[in-house]
Amino acid sequence: MKKVWLTSLVSSEDMVKKLMAQMKTYGLELHGHFWEDDLKKMAWMKAREELVNPQIIFWAILGSEENLRTPSIRYGLSLLSITLQAQRGLDFPIVILQTEGEPVASDSLTTSLKGVEILSASSATLGAKLVARAHASVKEEMSSEYRLDLYGNEHVGQWFEVGPTEVSWSGGMFAVADAEIAFHGVGPKGSLPSKSVLNYPVEGLKLNLGEKEYTAWAVQNELNAETSYFVKVTGSPESILFGPYSSEEDTEVFVVKLK
Repeated sequence: MKKVWLTSLVSSEDMVKKLMAQMKTYGLELHGHFWEDDLKKMAWMKAREELVNPQIIFWAILGSEENLRTPSIRYGLSLLSITLQAQRGLDFPIVILQTEGEPVASDSLTTSLKGVEILSASSATLGAKLVARAHASVKEEMSSEYRLDLYGNEHVGQWFEVGPTEVSWSGGMFAVADAEIAFHGVGPKGSLPSKSVLNYPVEGLKLNLGEKEYTAWAVQNELNAETSYFVKVTGSPESILFGPYSSEEDTEVFVVKLK
């Protein structure tokens, strides 16, 4: 039986049990959790290990329009989807099951959730659509010019990992809007470095993109496909901006909306 992970933003056990029973009749085994909206404790991280399990074939998010527009929930879902995509690929299937409210457009969601399939949880054809999703052929893997992942817990805080996928960067730069950077380091990709030597570190740069102001830190350590820039962030930034370090004003950067 194919396994699906369900994140329920709504607290109705009856609604979840009904969905579980419905999915079982279609040969889908539903596992999951009720969402805990607590950014201080990084509660969104609790489901990570279960969700990245290779046996999970897609991620379903059950919630209302209000849930999907709540900044703290949007931020937590954004971070969880980023670390999921880092482990399972950018094309890993994510489906939102909307319970009530005006239909939410996928292009209004955060960067990591843009383009996801949004279905009505009360649709008579929901089961058939989810079965079709479960048996859909695997798409060609999407690629990106950068790597982005997350680590941490309520004790060590939230750490973002960024780096290039192919070409090398002659340093790294990371910036946040409406938050603060507390620490940074460089090391092998995949885990927080235990120690780090930084080349020409810079802290507290101010950048403007449109009307949004960012605070940036940077280093000039060379980054490649196996080496990453790790940044500890306090607060919940509205968006992040990162890319290769450059002393020029006109340089290519990547912007990721988080809530």
